[in-house]
Amino acid sequence: MGDISGRDAYTPIPTPEVVSPVPAITSQNLIFASLGVAVLLVALLVGLSRKRSKSRGNTLLLVGPSDGGKTAILSSLLYGQTLPTHTSLQTNTSVIPLPGSQKSLLAADVPGHPRIRDQFQEHLPDAKAVAFVVDASTISRNGPAVAEHLHLILHALTSLPPSQNAPAFAIIAHKADQLKASASTSSEQLAINRVRSVLERELEKRRTSHAGGVGVESLGSEEEGSSELGGLECEGGGEFKFAQWEGGEVTFIGSSVTIGKEGAVVDEKSSTAGLFSFKEWLEGLP
Repeated sequence: MGDISGRDAYTPIPTPEVVSPVPAITSQNLIFASLGVAVLLVALLVGLSRKRSKSRGNTLLLVGPSDGGKTAILSSLLYGQTLPTHTSLQTNTSVIPLPGSQKSLLAADVPGHPRIRDQFQEHLPDAKAVAFVVDASTISRNGPAVAEHLHLILHALTSLPPSQNAPAFAIIAHKADQLKASASTSSEQLAINRVRSVLERELEKRRTSHAGGVGVESLGSEEEGSSELGGLECEGGGEFKFAQWEGGEVTFIGSSVTIGKEGAVVDEKSSTAGLFSFKEWLEGLP
């Protein structure tokens, strides 16, 4: 009996050819794809790194000579009243609230003793602001030593890498309440004028001595190698003036606190009234 299909019963039916997609992904394509992913990751990491390095930290550095009032200011900002203090030999850190802006800062109170005052550099990379606290009532007789300490700070600020935004910088003319105000000038403005005048004069002495190749140790320096410090350059190359300092803007603030006797309580309004301008500056930080 014949095959009704007209086809040999033993002839195999051809199987359709299926083209595998794998050969389309060649080794060259894999290399290009890998390179593309690598470039994308590198670009992402660089972008994040630049964003991080360009942003300011969140630390307030309180620096300056011993007995200037740094710890008294910190306790007033932290507790709303000024507690009796003593000279510290270690850096104190605390988180201080800024009620006017609903923000807070990590404050680092760095001791002013010559042997340990350079600890401020450990916190400088994370600094949003640096406040150099000066006793305005004694600046006239302590000018050279205070200027030497300030020179270290100015040098550090001007030595920051370009990738890091410089922190805001203020000089706090503290203990302004110990100066006698006049009818035309408040005690805070008197303190600012005195501190600015003395420090500009002493820093100019250091600048000219450095420019002339004369060591500045004779001008009150207790820091080895301070004759090699820079950071006092001004626009136009003239004498040192804070308004022309190439390191950036310098804000002057007059301040004071009321320190109660041990066991006595001083209300917050009276204790911190002299810090109004300083707190306003902190709350206005970007």
